[in-house]
Amino acid sequence: MNLKNKVVIITGASSGIGKATAMKLAKEGASIVLCARSEDELNTLKDSIVKNGGKAMVVKTDVTKPSDFKKAISQTLDAYGSIDVLVNNAGLMPLSYVEKLKTDEWEKMVDVNIKGVFNGVAAVLPTMRKNKGGHIINISSSAAHNYFPGGAVYCATKIAVKMFSEGLRKELAPKYGIKVTSIEPGAVDTSLFESITDEDIKEKLKEMQKMTKLEAEDIADAIFYALNQPDRVNINDVYLMPTEQG
Repeated sequence: MNLKNKVVIITGASSGIGKATAMKLAKEGASIVLCARSEDELNTLKDSIVKNGGKAMVVKTDVTKPSDFKKAISQTLDAYGSIDVLVNNAGLMPLSYVEKLKTDEWEKMVDVNIKGVFNGVAAVLPTMRKNKGGHIINISSSAAHNYFPGGAVYCATKIAVKMFSEGLRKELAPKYGIKVTSIEPGAVDTSLFESITDEDIKEKLKEMQKMTKLEAEDIADAIFYALNQPDRVNINDVYLMPTEQG
């Protein structure tokens, strides 16, 4: 896909992987729709993209609310006339041991990590079907492959995203030419770890924090790689790990 003038919606765009991806794809000529709850941070990012010659707009969006996604789609179509790419990036990772019964955190992860992806796909699919093409990028995780301490619920959400992505690809790619990719990184240097409230997990992760983790820009490059393929090629999964992570 030549990204020049393509329209890309990115959730969780205010920081981390979403922010890095927005900057990368804007530099490649895409028109970016920045979606997150943090409107001030989104506007700052938009200003930076525009200052550097790119195109971007902001739509304050809570991915757990289908109505917010409908608003984002409506505003995107009004501004740019089409939707070519959705990057379902918004996610939470409040790790905890199951016996702690932090059920509120479990529910938030399910709402954002799984239902948020469902909501995004449901919102863009009518336009992509009409266009007979498009690309859906879902941010899963290496946690879809391996359990790690405190990750029972988080890993469950990410393997759900991985399998949903595979189902989407098999249903949509042959019939409508809509590509689907699951991006599955290991530890990334983002603010995800800041959401952990379980003190035992924080102690357990101290050693990991010493490791050289992936940068958000590495994931943005992986997303660009998946997008920048000829029509005949669908990159199903991109599984990338820090060199130091076992």
